[in-house]
Amino acid sequence: MRLELHKQVVKALGRVQPKLAQAILSDLKAIAAEPFGRHPNVKALRDRPDYFRYRHAGWRVLYRIDRNADTMFAEHMDTRGDIY
Repeated sequence: MRLELHKQVVKALGRVQPKLAQAILSDLKAIAAEPFGRHPNVKALRDRPDYFRYRHAGWRVLYRIDRNADTMFAEHMDTRGDIY
């Protein structure tokens, strides 16, 4: 499955420490490789089908799986207190 990062996610990754940004990006790539596998820091969002939340330290990434396009769209990244 292909991973696409929204412009806002790329900008947020640029604001965090490089080591943390690399870890988040690496995890997102692993999730995209197996989007419906077991990932310890991923939860499905109840009110939105095909939307998930990935957690890393104090950061959250909201992403959507498009099964028809075989793509995972990382749409929003922010701190825990600001993303919801």
